[in-house]
Amino acid sequence: MWQEFLRTGGPVMWLIVGAGVLALGVFLERALHLHRARIKSEDFLKGIFNILRRGNVAEALTICDETPGPVAYVVRTAILHRKDSKDAMRRQIEDASLAETSRMERRLIVIATVAQIAPLLGLLGTIIGLAEYLYVMRMQLPLVQSADVTLGLQRALLTTGVGLLVAIPCYAAFNLLALKIDRIVLDMQRAGSETLSFLEASTESARD
Repeated sequence: MWQEFLRTGGPVMWLIVGAGVLALGVFLERALHLHRARIKSEDFLKGIFNILRRGNVAEALTICDETPGPVAYVVRTAILHRKDSKDAMRRQIEDASLAETSRMERRLIVIATVAQIAPLLGLLGTIIGLAEYLYVMRMQLPLVQSADVTLGLQRALLTTGVGLLVAIPCYAAFNLLALKIDRIVLDMQRAGSETLSFLEASTESARD
């Protein structure tokens, strides 16, 4: 059945299906990456702060290295710059957060692009199918065979339908991944702020 659809849809159908497969691959890869990147930040921070209270900085850094995800990377950055000024430490945390956000958003443009161009490719297939239909009609007048003209109409309908069938899930997938990224970004911001406050308080206590 699908082979018949692909054959009827022509080259434009192959482009739409190929774009859909590419978007699906990117979605699965990004979804798995974001799933691994999400951790229980509150429990993680409690553990790190308890270790730092004992003065074991090396152990805290090791745990950050062994923990996947952006939150651990941001906390590690803050610990490494714990002796810097507050403003300098904040800039380092912000830079680390921006770098991790950019890394999480990598290749999302592929899904967004497919969601935008799939309906346009479907429209292109529709125009080609209708043009083919009109051409066959003109060439066979006045004796028009229905079997000869229906191919163009089928191509027009199929490419439009498949274009929407690819675009709609891509749009939903992009929004789902964007939502996951926003949640992780909030975790990063919270973790960075709490770590900064903790390190600043620890420094003041040490001075006293």
